[in-house]
Amino acid sequence: MIAFLLSFAALGIGLIILRWIHSQHRMDVVVTPAHVQPPAPLISLCVPARNEERNIARCLKALLAQTYPNLEIIVVDDRSTDSTPRILDDLAQCDPRLRVIHGSELPPGWAGKPYALHQASAVARGEWLCFVDADTFLAPHALASCYLKALETKADLFTILTYQELGTFWEKTLMPLVLTAMSVGFPPRRVNDPRRPDAVANGQFILIRRAVYQDLGGHAAVRDQIVEDKALAEHVKRNGYRLILADGQQIARTRMYRSLPEMWEGWTKNIYLGLRDRPSLLLLGAFGAALAWLAALVLPLWPLLGLAWYLQGGGGPALGVIVHPLILWGALLWERANACAALGIPRRYSLTTPLGAAVFAAIMLVSAWNVISGRGIRWKGRHYAVS
Repeated sequence: MIAFLLSFAALGIGLIILRWIHSQHRMDVVVTPAHVQPPAPLISLCVPARNEERNIARCLKALLAQTYPNLEIIVVDDRSTDSTPRILDDLAQCDPRLRVIHGSELPPGWAGKPYALHQASAVARGEWLCFVDADTFLAPHALASCYLKALETKADLFTILTYQELGTFWEKTLMPLVLTAMSVGFPPRRVNDPRRPDAVANGQFILIRRAVYQDLGGHAAVRDQIVEDKALAEHVKRNGYRLILADGQQIARTRMYRSLPEMWEGWTKNIYLGLRDRPSLLLLGAFGAALAWLAALVLPLWPLLGLAWYLQGGGGPALGVIVHPLILWGALLWERANACAALGIPRRYSLTTPLGAAVFAAIMLVSAWNVISGRGIRWKGRHYAVS
């Protein structure tokens, strides 16, 4: 009976944890398609581009197709070594609304993306600044929709979570778990609550009032930050300005990483640096990923132990020990299947959860080790010493 009660308690705890983890992503602010009629304030779209030959044409064509009536587009070629500069120059010749800046050498003490956006903002004329990553593709009404929602929510910095395009096996295996972990680390409702310190922004799309940006010191204030979007959001909230994180999946799409090596480099860069000021969350994430992996090993043993007990005359309690882990497995697969479906990928990828959890746990550990050991971070051909 003790074994049965322990098994039942483990089932209850497991179900509560699963439901809690998968309920943190809820968003109260949702951006829906809308249109702005002139007159409208000038918005400066600023795009950093370093070795983005795969994405930059699609990104800029989407920006040039925006329905917002008053905008300028500034893209900074951040010392690219691929065909990005040629693509930019070709596009600029076709449309005078696009201004291309070929960035200068990275000064000491600066990270690449903050410096690229610093150069863009220095020439921008807009009342609002909109930072868009080169791997992000806006629907024609996206800028107008976000501007109106920013006004409605009285946001000083308005940022969205975009729809993630997931094409390869590793994208579909790992990214759903990463996104779930991010929602646990930074629940949108807490981020949007001005009474709470939680702050994060998605660098794929950030819309900020120019007056607020300048008051905070712009990107110069976060010049050495690899995860500059989160740092900027923290400055905004810490100084009493309004930060809003919204669901923008209807109006923007992103293709971040396409292979396991790309995801490994990208997420080892982001995870530890994004959470090092919140060690409890870092430890919780590593523990959770490791726990999910261990659960995949332990859960099959759980019903086998119940079966052995039943064969030795355990009766009804032994049957309970067999059924409990099957219920928990079913709940886990159901939650992960729903998470996959929400991201537009087949539900069968829920079966890759143990593999994805193992890789995610390894990424978190390696990310922390790179910083703690002094090895630093490597990103897009640059090495950053961090501490």
